[in-house]
Amino acid sequence: MKKFIFISLSLLVILFSSCQQKNVNHVNIKNETEAVKNVLEEYVMANENNDFNLIKQIWAPDSNIILFGTNSDEKLIGWNNIQKAIKKQFANFSHTYITVLHQDVNISKTGNTAWFAEILNYSFVYKGKARSYPGVRFTGVLEKRPDGWKLVQGHLSIPANSVNSFEK
Repeated sequence: MKKFIFISLSLLVILFSSCQQKNVNHVNIKNETEAVKNVLEEYVMANENNDFNLIKQIWAPDSNIILFGTNSDEKLIGWNNIQKAIKKQFANFSHTYITVLHQDVNISKTGNTAWFAEILNYSFVYKGKARSYPGVRFTGVLEKRPDGWKLVQGHLSIPANSVNSFEK
């Protein structure tokens, strides 16, 4: 009888411990999705306002992050290369206006990785001329860090019909 009670209590302790562990690791997908959407909204605002300090807070400062730009030679690896490209863009573009037409955000079950896809209309002034890229596709990956969600990979692409509107 003592053996039975001991085994029963041991099983209860193990069961109780595993339940507590699940609660500790519980990920609120809805809250994390909203947090990532907020970061992406801040990224739009930072680009519209040429706010490099906000851009710097959004991207991970790592040497292995990647951004593929819209030009075929724009494979930027590492924060140093990405920040140079962003600073160059900010120096050459003005009156930037970005509209997010469609956005999908997904969070991993562990809650530490997010991936997204957006369709954007991107308008700006370049060399005194108004330019527009309708339907820009922006995809990427964010990683949850102690100081919040950080972009670690991004890819921009422009549909062929948008290139024609830019050239006009």
